[in-house]
Amino acid sequence: MFPPTPPLVEPGPDKERPMDAQSYSTALTDLRTVRDQIKKTRAVLAKQEADRDKLIVQLASYEKAKAERIAPAAGLGVADVVALAPALAPDSLAAHDAPQPPVTEPSTAQATPEAALPPPQQAAATPAMTTTAARSTPPAPPVEPAAPQAPTTPQAPRELPSIPAGSSGDAWLAPTPGLASTRPNFTQQARSTVFLDTTTGVLVHRNQTHHLDLAARSAADILTAVFHTIPEGVERIYITAGDPWHQSADRYPYLRDAVAAWLNAPTPGWRTDTGRGRDRMAGHFVHARNPVGRYQRENGEEHVEIRSVGEWFDADGDDPATVRDAFVLLWQALRRHWSDAVLMGSPSQTGRDLWTRTIPTRGQHADGFPVLSEELRGLLHATAGQGRNELITPPRVAEQLPQLVEYDRTFAYAKHTWKSPVGAPRRITAATFASWAQKEQMRALYGCGHWQVRVTVPDTWDHVGLLPAPAPGDRAWRYPSQPGTTFTTWAGGPEIHTALANPLQPWKVEILDGILWEDGKPLDDWAKKLKETWSNLSAQAHFQGDPQQARAAHLASRAVRSILLYGIGSFAQRPRMVTGTTPRTMERDVPPDAEIIGFDDELITWQKPTGFARDPNAHPEWAAAIWSGARAALLSQRHRDDDTYAGALHTTPGSVIAFRTDALYLTEPQNWPHHHQPGDYLLKGQLAGPLPAPTTEEELLTVRNAGRAALTTAREA
Repeated sequence: MFPPTPPLVEPGPDKERPMDAQSYSTALTDLRTVRDQIKKTRAVLAKQEADRDKLIVQLASYEKAKAERIAPAAGLGVADVVALAPALAPDSLAAHDAPQPPVTEPSTAQATPEAALPPPQQAAATPAMTTTAARSTPPAPPVEPAAPQAPTTPQAPRELPSIPAGSSGDAWLAPTPGLASTRPNFTQQARSTVFLDTTTGVLVHRNQTHHLDLAARSAADILTAVFHTIPEGVERIYITAGDPWHQSADRYPYLRDAVAAWLNAPTPGWRTDTGRGRDRMAGHFVHARNPVGRYQRENGEEHVEIRSVGEWFDADGDDPATVRDAFVLLWQALRRHWSDAVLMGSPSQTGRDLWTRTIPTRGQHADGFPVLSEELRGLLHATAGQGRNELITPPRVAEQLPQLVEYDRTFAYAKHTWKSPVGAPRRITAATFASWAQKEQMRALYGCGHWQVRVTVPDTWDHVGLLPAPAPGDRAWRYPSQPGTTFTTWAGGPEIHTALANPLQPWKVEILDGILWEDGKPLDDWAKKLKETWSNLSAQAHFQGDPQQARAAHLASRAVRSILLYGIGSFAQRPRMVTGTTPRTMERDVPPDAEIIGFDDELITWQKPTGFARDPNAHPEWAAAIWSGARAALLSQRHRDDDTYAGALHTTPGSVIAFRTDALYLTEPQNWPHHHQPGDYLLKGQLAGPLPAPTTEEELLTVRNAGRAALTTAREA
């Protein structure tokens, strides 16, 4: 909306000199000037946004006005326009419809998911309780069938979908006809790959190192320099450092806008790739941190990807040669278990490809694993969250913390792959569940299921919440813990079982509906091979005498973690989102259901959902089961060999500060065992207090980083 404001202070050659009193005063004056400019710009922006909103409301008064026509003109999504002018709501956006927020994926209809699975948004905190409860483990109480009265919901978050009653709902349980995961009958082809540091211009190709002049570091400059240096061509360029797609970030309000502009900038002699072969990846993948640019020669003879190595691991200043060595070690380690292993562009692609090569060719599942109906996949997408991300703030915790201690579950998801749902599920209604004996009920809840439940927090509860409840916002979850709170939600068997048999006090859980699968092991062989690969590479990193090779082995072990982590995420198969651009002169051609995500003087960048792909490897039931098990293990996890338990419920009430996917942040250290096995709690940071309790995610990450640095210093002392 505004042209970029040039910086008032340009860094000069003497930027490393110590600041004296005069330069300090000058800098303060410049800072005040910038502050005033920001204030004026914000005021102008607020006025223009108000004018825009007034115009939208004015346009809505026209009887033939349509939100899908107004949205691109306003630079907003259809939902934003409807929020300003509810009369423009399309018929398909009924209030009772469940939200289906998509995850951004590569553009064009042939695109496949890229494994970017952001965690749910921050959950809201509730008031603290301080009474200490007994640590005895009570027997699990009978699970109650749904009572006829309407559920009570003290808060009004988004409403989760339900399975329709009767035969229409039962039809959801039938697998998608003609779609199943089967073992491939082809071998993946390796891609010629180079590793490039765009800050230094160092390029590593096989055993050769080159120094490139990357000019302005645009995609065109990178392609020109790389193909001039390697005339025989390459198919994949990994950026190890420099993040060139962020170089104009100060000109855009969001990183995604800057990335989209970088990807869509002119590339003479090249155009956006349209896909090829079995690996039909096409179009650019717009991601704030790890985008993918896909290009092909105008003559169509050469195809190349520009990718971030950050998809695999955090290089953290490692030179391209070390990164190359890490990929070589990773490939060699995987080849010990898969003779035809090939490293694909992303860990999610690699993970799923390796998994397909463990599908049995004989026995019960020789015909493959059936894919759920699109309706059931949509239900799981809307009701099965990923990691637990919750910051607990005062007054639930003290204003001043005695210390902050971080425990991170090592290779956490690998702990929960030993059992997964298989086959076509059964629907378990409230009446059916009520007819079962208690033993049969508990066996079902301990099995592979996904349950719609009404939950009541005990009146004397004084610890963290146990079950996720929908919060306002897409894919957002909260964890109610206020005594007496009642809410309706969906949850997996491991979490339901924890709520009923936790070490403090059983919760009241009423079954409203459910889906139950047979127990199987579709991921067990795959996960065991990856865990062994991870263990071997971790051992190399520890015992290797050469520092560079030790670092490469460590990075390779982190890549194995990404293969499993993002491979599991890719099974979730979110509804696809395609991105595209339309010239400003052809604004009417923007798809009516598209959301405008950026624009400049020439192009409008948009994205739109396209539903679920006909993907033979879509198994959201596997991802949901693993995520549920991981969330439950954050609360309570038994260590059989040590005859002890670990997790949030085995800490003092009020001592849990935050959950972050597979990490716990506490105010007191714990004597939990760590044997370098998947799922073990590793002490990762410890910062002495007193220190103020973090109230934002940014504050939490700042304290976390300080705690990690402090622990490292203490161990080295």
